[in-house]
Amino acid sequence: MRRSLGAVLLAGLVAACRATPGEFTLLFLGRFPAAAVHGLSWAPDPDNSRLVAFDGALTPIRAITGPDLAAPMAVAAIGDRLLVTERTGEGVLFDTAGHVVREWDSPFIAAVFASGGGTFVAARSPYYIPQFRAEPDTAPLIAVLDTLGRPVAGLATIHVPATAPLTQLANAGAVTVGPDGAIYFAPLIRDEIRKYGPGGDLRWTAKRGLFRAETDPEYLPPHGGQIRVKNALVNIALALGPDGRLYVLGAADSAATSLRLDVVDTASGTILAMRQLGTVPTAVAVDARGQVRTEPVAPLLARTGGRPREPFEPPFALPDLAGDTVTTARLAGTVTLVNFWASWCDPCREEFPPPFPILVGGGRMRAVYRYRGLPYSVLIDRRGRIVERIFGFGGPHEFAALRATIAKEIAAP
Repeated sequence: MRRSLGAVLLAGLVAACRATPGEFTLLFLGRFPAAAVHGLSWAPDPDNSRLVAFDGALTPIRAITGPDLAAPMAVAAIGDRLLVTERTGEGVLFDTAGHVVREWDSPFIAAVFASGGGTFVAARSPYYIPQFRAEPDTAPLIAVLDTLGRPVAGLATIHVPATAPLTQLANAGAVTVGPDGAIYFAPLIRDEIRKYGPGGDLRWTAKRGLFRAETDPEYLPPHGGQIRVKNALVNIALALGPDGRLYVLGAADSAATSLRLDVVDTASGTILAMRQLGTVPTAVAVDARGQVRTEPVAPLLARTGGRPREPFEPPFALPDLAGDTVTTARLAGTVTLVNFWASWCDPCREEFPPPFPILVGGGRMRAVYRYRGLPYSVLIDRRGRIVERIFGFGGPHEFAALRATIAKEIAAP
């Protein structure tokens, strides 16, 4: 479950400029890669369903949000546009005013997208592996895309582990593309960083020496009804800095609760430096000389200021199961959780098993409210404004936080 506040904060545009010493380019906001466009670093803020633009001093000066942004996980630059990877695996191309240019379907169950030097690629997402499914050993590791996001070629081939349904996990990884079209890939669960030439030839493979031996992922006994898999998480995200070096955000421990930053020479794969980032979500920025600056994420995002609440739109008038029409106007004066679900969606039924009023949308709601997957919920205050957008299926911690938010809204004057 993703908890987020819908809002739009706008500030004046900053003229495009090249990175200079002392002016930083944001590479990662927490675990998520950013992109530089028009002199600003655009970073995903998935918990708040938005993109945030930072200047060279790491001051947030602009944010974009709305129904077309659900839970953005990565941003890549395509000219003066922003290619956003959604948690569910689709790509969405935005201009810097926040308008959707087009959407890209995922070539995999869920993808992470990258671009550079006129080359567009997708890899299996390290942020979301929604189901376990085997794939043939001839499937490409990386999909090369055209300018509309359609697969036109494949690069390298996947590794099929001993437990074939874990193929998605075994081949998920971070990806980025250099200005020369070189492709950098780092598997999520293996201590490797690879460079492929524009033609797909493997240039080098780098290792950190984290493990004496690495094994394929394997199932563990279920716990609490959840499927568990044994494997260490290693690589989270990749980015190329303004100094021309490759920056790798990885795990310092097998559960990825503590992160580290590795700096890699793009010509040889030599690891030049390493910095421990710890357990606090950290923003990582680099200037043109390779000077690294780190800042806690929470204070940076707090500087975005207040976020006005959007109205819940468009209003609806839908029949309930008894045939009576229920309208948005009937919700006025009450704090309401609107949940979008479908009978064929197992997580939807598991998420809200108790009875509650059901309205019949006839399969039209996704086109109307533009959500990207089910279940999807919107918490609305007494004035019909959106308090939070909630994406995906959550667990006890998320529901406890939601209950606290609802209680706070009910208690508010």
